[in-house]
Amino acid sequence: MEKNEETLDPADWEEMRLLGHRIVDDMLDYLQTVRDRPVWTHQPEDVKAHFKQGLPHKPQDPSEVYEEFQQYVLPYPIGNIHPRFWGWLFGTGTVMGAYADFLASAMNTNSGDLDHHSAIHVETQVVSWCKEVMGFPASASGFLTGGCSYANLIGLAVARFAKAGFDVRKEGLQNTPRQLVLYSSQEIHSSIQKAVELMGLGSQSLRLIPVNAHYQIEIEALEAAIAADRMTENTPFCVVGAAGTVNTGAVDDLDALANLCEREHLWLHVDGAFGAWAVLSEKAANQLKGMERADSLAFDLHKWMYLPYEIGCILVRDAKLHHDAFALTPVYLEREKGGRGLTGGDLPWLADYDFQQSRGFRALKAWMTFKEHGIEKLGRLIQQNIEQAHYLVEMIEASPELELAAPAPLNVVCFRYVEPSLHQKALDALNQSILIELQEAGIAVLSGTRIKGKFVLRVGHTNHHTQSKDFELLVREVIRMGGELAGKQSGIIT
Repeated sequence: MEKNEETLDPADWEEMRLLGHRIVDDMLDYLQTVRDRPVWTHQPEDVKAHFKQGLPHKPQDPSEVYEEFQQYVLPYPIGNIHPRFWGWLFGTGTVMGAYADFLASAMNTNSGDLDHHSAIHVETQVVSWCKEVMGFPASASGFLTGGCSYANLIGLAVARFAKAGFDVRKEGLQNTPRQLVLYSSQEIHSSIQKAVELMGLGSQSLRLIPVNAHYQIEIEALEAAIAADRMTENTPFCVVGAAGTVNTGAVDDLDALANLCEREHLWLHVDGAFGAWAVLSEKAANQLKGMERADSLAFDLHKWMYLPYEIGCILVRDAKLHHDAFALTPVYLEREKGGRGLTGGDLPWLADYDFQQSRGFRALKAWMTFKEHGIEKLGRLIQQNIEQAHYLVEMIEASPELELAAPAPLNVVCFRYVEPSLHQKALDALNQSILIELQEAGIAVLSGTRIKGKFVLRVGHTNHHTQSKDFELLVREVIRMGGELAGKQSGIIT
């Protein structure tokens, strides 16, 4: 007896094929002409209202769904693929990376477990390439994550397991006789505190150490904090170093931190979200000396490796510690090493090194992009970004209307518009207005931050589309807007 059974396959494969070709053509045109559009466009109220419609109960023609995407979604992105997007530290993506995401989604593989399929071999190779670039031994473990925040959590979880002094997996933290504490600079990314809280340690266990004039962690203050904790019978277990802070791009003295951690028998974790990739720059690599000595290293590939979201990486020097911190094999996932079938194989299951069992095929976009461009070209682009950032610094220092707010060792530049007739509060308000006007006009996207209590404009540059002329335009527009807004404010706030 025949049953009326359904699938989610296209009703008409040929029509879906034509729609696919149209989508590829449209998106290539969209990417090719990105410079012709404003960096960012406000979403009108009618567009926002469109997304308040109720749950769809009936099918809609695929071409109509795509038309809806073109009208209501595509015109209003955050803007990070534009050459003048320098807000926060967003990546720009690549065409091959976008193709790879489609291919990976079409394969729809699970990279978390099983061995006899291609995805896990691709990821193993990509992670091996990352170990080679970062100076980690081939014996180290690692896998690709959704981003550096996730990677930081994994690295700190392994550190807690390795240095707690008791079986933290079995006993937990409820009856810990001594408080576990860890250390980072005041400039460290917020994901470190989130990870500490998520692991049940509490934010009070994170010691935020002052920084020096270069916004690097103060080594002597760190040593004093560790000594004080040992005197009060707390248990120091980890130091987190920064390979490029979000605020200023500062790189901690990682060699000094590695020496300290060796002396004190502490775990060294490095948050290298974007800055770790500066190791590919001949001129900047020396700033990262000591990073290769870390016990664990976290970094992104969707920032300074330019890949589409989302992809990060965690490397752990001691693969056994990493495995033992997470591995748990229930009976329904038992496997035979070297056996036949999907449950056999020689490679470790990535789920044994993570708490996530199901994982997408993130590695393909890295694998294809690395092969398309080669690591040497990617290194040249990183160096180009650094040189462009330093060119911006030169223009700021040459403009009496502008003021550099912090050193810019890598690709983060903090500056502000200055007007001697305005006091600090008014200058803060003025620069906030410049930031908003730049965004609203679609000229450029910067972010704002505070340096020594002052509100400043912040350029975080990981954009492979950017040309020097884009920074020249930025400087002209900041000076123009600043002058116009200062003229309006000077008679109101003095």
